Amino acid sequence: MTIPRLDAASLHEAVQALCAQDPALARIVAQHGPPTLWARDESFVTLVRIILEQQVSLESAATLFRRLDASVDGGLQPATIAALGADGLRALGVTRQKAAYLFALAEQVIERRLDLSALAALPDAEVLAQLQRVPGIGPWTAQVYLLFALGRPDAWPPGDLALHLALQQARELPKVPTSNEALHLASLWSPYRAVAARILWHGYLSQRGRSVP
Repeated sequence: MTIPRLDAASLHEAVQALCAQDPALARIVAQHGPPTLWARDESFVTLVRIILEQQVSLESAATLFRRLDASVDGGLQPATIAALGADGLRALGVTRQKAAYLFALAEQVIERRLDLSALAALPDAEVLAQLQRVPGIGPWTAQVYLLFALGRPDAWPPGDLALHLALQQARELPKVPTSNEALHLASLWSPYRAVAARILWHGYLSQRGRSVP
């Protein structure tokens, strides 16, 4: 079974296909240019960063991530996180809830209940199922990892506020769509929902003079 993965060339082709199909996405690309891959490594560190990004701004998550990375001897690896424990993470500024999530993730990787290196060979549904067995990793976190770390073309992070706001503007909706409404709207872009998400994020951030930190 061939697992699809975006690269620069296939991203370009998918952007062109979506723009030909959807005038709203075409307007965003015409105004702000095409999005980039914003690719992240397939790694424990990437998953740590995505957990830190849950329900906060990218900027604040990036600031905390940099502080942790500079403060933890040996870097943000399963062994160092496990050695710190939840209390040690909290002492470095991580919330109680996210400290528990990071510690649980470290334990699962150390105990080989989660093999991050094996995920690239698995279909989307199995990747999501394996990730969501870890406490604190829900659909949003799993889909973001699927999208950025594994480059899957049809990933869609449910409940992402920036995507919902961008969708509202693109579709000229009277109110911000719910997660289910956004999922329904995004279904029109399958099998390139992850590419549509990149276009929407790119437009949203560009309008605010921001970029992915």
